[in-house]
Amino acid sequence: MAKVTLKKKIQAQETKAFSEVRSYARKIWLAGLGAYVKAGQEGADYVKELIKTGEQTEKKARRAIDEKVEAANSELESVKGDVKGEVTKAKGRVEMQLDKIENVFDRRVASALNRIGIPSKHDVETLSAKLDELTALLERVARKQ
Repeated sequence: MAKVTLKKKIQAQETKAFSEVRSYARKIWLAGLGAYVKAGQEGADYVKELIKTGEQTEKKARRAIDEKVEAANSELESVKGDVKGEVTKAKGRVEMQLDKIENVFDRRVASALNRIGIPSKHDVETLSAKLDELTALLERVARKQ
C-alpha cells in the first residue's frame, strides 16, 4: 500500500507537472501569438509612418529641384540676353568694317579704271547730264529759228 500511495503521489506530481508544463507552453504560445499580432499592427503603423515621411521628403526634394531648375533657367536667360547683345554689337562692327572695305575697294577699282582710261559711273552721269542740257538748248535754238 505504501507503494501504491507512493505511486499515486508520483502520478499526481507528474500530472501536476505536465499540467504546469502545458500551462506554460500555452502561455508561451499565447505570448508568441500576441507578439505576432502586435508586431503586425505596429509594423503596419510603422510602414504608414514611413510612407508619410517618404512623401514629405519627396515633396521637399521636388520643390528644391524645381527651385534650382528655375534659378538655372533664369541664369541661362540672363546669359542668353548678354550673348545676344554681344553678337549684335559684333555684327554691327563687322558690317562697319565690311562697308569700309567695300568703299576702299570701290575707290581703288575706280582709280585703276580711271588710270587705264575707263570712265567712272560718276563721269558717265556727269556727261549724261551735260548731254541733256545741250539737247535741251539745241531744241530751244531750233524752235526759235
